Amino acid sequence: MKKARKWLADHGIEYEFHDYKKLGIDETTLRAWMDRVGWEILLNRRGMMWRKLSQEQRDTINKENAIRLMLDTPSIIKRPVLVNENGRIEVGFSENNYLELFKK
Repeated sequence: MKKARKWLADHGIEYEFHDYKKLGIDETTLRAWMDRVGWEILLNRRGMMWRKLSQEQRDTINKENAIRLMLDTPSIIKRPVLVNENGRIEVGFSENNYLELFKK
């Protein structure tokens, strides 16, 4: 998150920040993101919240229970999720991807 926010600021790109770890996320938005990038991309399998799940939960994860999990525990969503004015979605920070996304 820090790298993405710094990169946006350094490049003079205005953005609206929504802290879904604190404010949550609505199901319509989450499903729209999933339709665009896939639930596997959005689910953070490297974080503490993933490690806190039981082995059975991890072994049986699918789209529908991933949606429930992300709605109930938004901190398990990979960050940042950036949506540009054209609706393109970038999950995670990659300087090269951001450069491509914001080409003038």
